[in-house]
Amino acid sequence: MDPFGTYKKVVSARSTLKEVLKKAQDGGIVSTAFIYGLENNLLDGVIVADNAGEFRAIPKVATTPEEVLEAAGTKYTVCPNVSVLKSAVREYGCEKIGVVGTPCQVRAVRKLMKYPIGFRHIPDKISLIIGIFCMENFPYYGLKLIVEEHCGVKMEDVVKLDIGKGKFWVYTKWGETKAVKLKETHPYEQIACHVCTDYTAELADISTGSVGSPDGWSTVFIRTTKGEEIFNKMVEDGYLEVKPIEEVKPGLGLVEKLALTKKEKNLKEIEHRKELGLPVPY
Repeated sequence: MDPFGTYKKVVSARSTLKEVLKKAQDGGIVSTAFIYGLENNLLDGVIVADNAGEFRAIPKVATTPEEVLEAAGTKYTVCPNVSVLKSAVREYGCEKIGVVGTPCQVRAVRKLMKYPIGFRHIPDKISLIIGIFCMENFPYYGLKLIVEEHCGVKMEDVVKLDIGKGKFWVYTKWGETKAVKLKETHPYEQIACHVCTDYTAELADISTGSVGSPDGWSTVFIRTTKGEEIFNKMVEDGYLEVKPIEEVKPGLGLVEKLALTKKEKNLKEIEHRKELGLPVPY
């Protein structure tokens, strides 16, 4: 079973932009790519998950580096980024759009590019698709239950959320750190996540996540010629620093383990649903 899909190379990287690293979840790859694209006329608008307060996420069309920075950081809840694609073109007048999303959202963007029913004049304006690693996601009120009931923290006091080392971590503005084992968060996951077999956003131009790289760095898959061109330009112009994935720990082996675990587990769920006569995604 292929764990990663097609890619040209994989590296460990982090932003060199101090303003990004102050807000970034890990290596700041998404924010840096979008800022670079906007500053160098490769993009004129990007679709991001903005923070609506207390870690609620809302889709937003950002047209300036400042707006990208405002939206930096991972939100572990559902955000319908694809829903503002038409707005990016028809209301904001964007001709070169960058999109970031989870693997399912990346798949949706690729489908609408291939079969643009209801999305006339949109596909040729999508210039860069960045995917983020994702094992599962949470509806907002599921996320809130994890934070408030399991970790005993008010959402208004949270400054950062993270997933790593088998736990869901909550960081408060009081300097406290709380955690709950991931097995306790499973009941709150979005149900559709259980039939998704894509961990590393295999259809993106560039996909990235923290797994496999040291703290403060991100693992980056460069998948397409378009993704390779913009990534190489970012490195050449000093926006990113890069290390071979073979030289960092825990390395690609951990990414492969998680990717295969998701595929194997959710393929079983798909087969189970077929036996029950329930609809499955593909």
